[in-house]
Amino acid sequence: MQEILAYYQGTREELRLRSGWGALEFARTREIVLRHLPPAPAAVLDVGGAAGVYGEWLGSLGYETHLVDPVPRHVEEALRACAHLASARIGDARTLAERNASFDAILLMGPLYHLPGREERIAALREALRVLRPGGVLFASAISRYASLLDGLITGAIDDPAFAAIVEQDLHEGQHRNPTGRSEYFTTAFFHRPGELREEVAEAGYTLIDLVAVEGPAWLARDFEARWNDAVRREALLAAARAVEREPEILGASPHLLAVAERPAPPPYVRRDG
Repeated sequence: MQEILAYYQGTREELRLRSGWGALEFARTREIVLRHLPPAPAAVLDVGGAAGVYGEWLGSLGYETHLVDPVPRHVEEALRACAHLASARIGDARTLAERNASFDAILLMGPLYHLPGREERIAALREALRVLRPGGVLFASAISRYASLLDGLITGAIDDPAFAAIVEQDLHEGQHRNPTGRSEYFTTAFFHRPGELREEVAEAGYTLIDLVAVEGPAWLARDFEARWNDAVRREALLAAARAVEREPEILGASPHLLAVAERPAPPPYVRRDG
């Protein structure tokens, strides 16, 4: 955890979602979230919300958004720059301070891939379940098991034997480790197969509503930056991502997966005479 905290203290996560593949991730995640989010002013808890990019966006739409993140710099930046956040505090996805059944929706856009152990991930999912109201919606992001392999092929990083060794472990175990000190090779994480994400959400007690590829194959487009910066060609990229977002055979080709799930309502009380 100290390694992860140090990584994010030294990077600008809020800028990553504003350009390149991050902009595609941000645009697609927003449209998926809006399909399932209850109407404003519903209460939303953004757990692992970094510097508040998603929380600020939802706050600007009229939602009551609260942010929790373990990185002090993220919370400081959110409090400084996000005018539409109701609150922001340091906290841990596995032990939330929020009251039972106090939120209509929860975003888990980072915790599941920065908790390497399955028990830790289930704990975070169950904490979110506790804080959700019955019928509330969870949005849980995961990194695909195959993300580093595909990224390395596109960027050329696969030519570095050290990165190739990282990829080999990712593919074999899903446990991403970066002993090189090179920040572009990311930090400690767990990379999910689509089925693993589905299983963990179910084990934590949710009803799965949807499991979609966020970027889909659109991030693999040749000359991505030029296409994204052209309004017409950008829409073609988004359309390509939507077209195959649920295709089981290629879900894992997307760098990010998004599970949408619901806290089941309690069964109705039935009076039994006698």
